[in-house]
Amino acid sequence: MGTRLDLQSLLEITLGSNNVYFQPPPTVTLEYPCIVYRRTADNVEYADNCPYKRRKRYTVIIIDRNPDSIIPDKVAKLPYSSFSTAYTKNNLNHDVYNIYY
Repeated sequence: MGTRLDLQSLLEITLGSNNVYFQPPPTVTLEYPCIVYRRTADNVEYADNCPYKRRKRYTVIIIDRNPDSIIPDKVAKLPYSSFSTAYTKNNLNHDVYNIYY
């Protein structure tokens, strides 16, 4: 796959704006709709007791006021993307995906 910055660009294209934030600090004001993502794990495959293939897993959260947003459908179509959960908080809809990149 690519670097985290490649993933950032892919998510910006998918969202259609620059409202994509990597591990934003609490002082950052989010503009909606947006995508917030962070690195959460690695997937490592081994051969002869040595790692030979590794992919980083990112948790990607789509935050939108619109409960019928098409953005989650776009993220679901990305390679190695899987749906995790959905919830509502502060009248904002959150759709959570895991992406290996």
